[in-house]
Amino acid sequence: MLPPEIQRIVLLIGLAAVGYLLILAWTEDMEAAKTPTVYSDAPLVSQQSSMAAAELPSVDEFKLIDSDIPAEIVAPSAQTTLDTGRLVKVETAVLEVWVDLLGGDIARVQLPTYPISLDQPETPFLLMDRSAGRTYIAQSALIGPDGIDKTGARPLYDVEKSTVTMNSGGELVLTTTLEDARVAKIFSFTPNSHLINVRYEVVNLGDQAKNMRLLTQIKRDRLPPPTDETVPLAPSPYLGGALTTPDNNYEKVDFDDLDEGSFEAATVGGWMAFLQHYFLTAWVAPADQATNYLARKTSDGFYLFGFTGQNQSVPSGATGTWQASFYAGPKDQVVLENIAPYLNLTVDYGFLWWIAIPLFKALTFFHDVVGNWGLAIILLTLLVKGLLSGFSAKGYRSMANMRRVAPAMKRLQERYANDREKLSKEMMALYQKEGANPLGSCLPMLLPMPVFLALYWVLLESVELRQAPFIFWINDLASMDPYFILPLLMGASTYLMQALSPQVGDPMQARIMKLMPIMFTVLFLFFPAGLVLYWLVNNLLSLAQQTYIYRQVDQAQAAKAK
Repeated sequence: MLPPEIQRIVLLIGLAAVGYLLILAWTEDMEAAKTPTVYSDAPLVSQQSSMAAAELPSVDEFKLIDSDIPAEIVAPSAQTTLDTGRLVKVETAVLEVWVDLLGGDIARVQLPTYPISLDQPETPFLLMDRSAGRTYIAQSALIGPDGIDKTGARPLYDVEKSTVTMNSGGELVLTTTLEDARVAKIFSFTPNSHLINVRYEVVNLGDQAKNMRLLTQIKRDRLPPPTDETVPLAPSPYLGGALTTPDNNYEKVDFDDLDEGSFEAATVGGWMAFLQHYFLTAWVAPADQATNYLARKTSDGFYLFGFTGQNQSVPSGATGTWQASFYAGPKDQVVLENIAPYLNLTVDYGFLWWIAIPLFKALTFFHDVVGNWGLAIILLTLLVKGLLSGFSAKGYRSMANMRRVAPAMKRLQERYANDREKLSKEMMALYQKEGANPLGSCLPMLLPMPVFLALYWVLLESVELRQAPFIFWINDLASMDPYFILPLLMGASTYLMQALSPQVGDPMQARIMKLMPIMFTVLFLFFPAGLVLYWLVNNLLSLAQQTYIYRQVDQAQAAKAK
């Protein structure tokens, strides 16, 4: 018969093994329950709910009224249909874009270089779409007293081909001739870029000057993205609008804000974006243009985020030009920073951004050197640990002294168990005599925490780590370890660190501290593998430093005793 202590350990190991197998079985069942994502062949060309007409304001007001776009450009009422003859599909190396010939709105965007999941590498990520259950489109129009987009009569454009491939870049030219104007709406695509330049060229065929201005906006429902890429037990990434203003380089405008009222701002240049996890869409105004920004909710429950530009007068016989840029793609900080000032701030690292941004730059540098994001995380951990090693060493020396005085501490606790005041005085005297500092022993645990939190947001927000492989079974550093090996190793390293730490405080505190490795392990089971990798490597480095310093302190004390 085994001793009770051995029986208890065997029982705990058995329960842990059963729990591990149950979690593996649960994750396998969850993966098996997932059904492959299938898209329709094309977006819907119109929706009854978004085409309600409204009373036309006077030409002197030009105000936005309660419809999906200003009353001047509300399209005719129509039932929801799948009329592929009204759609043009443009394919580039990084974009698949569907344009509706009625008004020239962007009705769908897919990203072929960003698969929807590792299990479906041939299915591109669907960023924007207009379907029976979803509305997320980009609209642009010319409005004003002589605008070509009017109430109930948006222009229907012509195009040479319904499907165009532009891997080397090029232009999609939509044309139409009105009673007194010849219009071209031109979409310019650049090779390997998610930025689309949208340009209007209007030839005034009338006898009088025409006055128009450009309107751009993102129209969206409130539903979450169809592809859920959130991390379990983690804060949900921001879903909503954002823009830059003279008072705030990065200002959020979410759905709840627009439920309470509209948002308006004016600036020169700037951008208006809609953000979700890893990806965004944004209308970017010309840098030298006075721009009025507006976000609001329509009566039929949709949300609009956009801007209007300056009014332009086009003399008879002359040609007027209006343009803006539209971005639809990943939150690539380097790319976004080059498109417009402060657009890179849409990669939101929270209140620790001042730590997260240098961490990301260092991580990117290491990745450029080694070509693997997992190895880059390990090198980043070495760098951070090296920078904090001086502070950590002081803490570990204090912990070594606390371990050395632990037997004397226990004797004091037994002697003055009923006299708390006397116990406190004797403990302070012991600390001073032996050079021990209980607060200093907390330093190694506290110092990495801001870096850990900042790196957490870097791994959560950086699209570069989405579906990025490491080695062996880790094929996505932005999702949890499928076999929970890294979290278990991390838990074991946390236990070893705690075993080396001095056991101070009352028995209840000691029992709580013993539960910490278990609680940390359970928490980290569902964290991104990249974050667990960082914490595991940090623990291993801390164990090595802690053991080395303990040995130094013990040797120094032994030398003093001789």
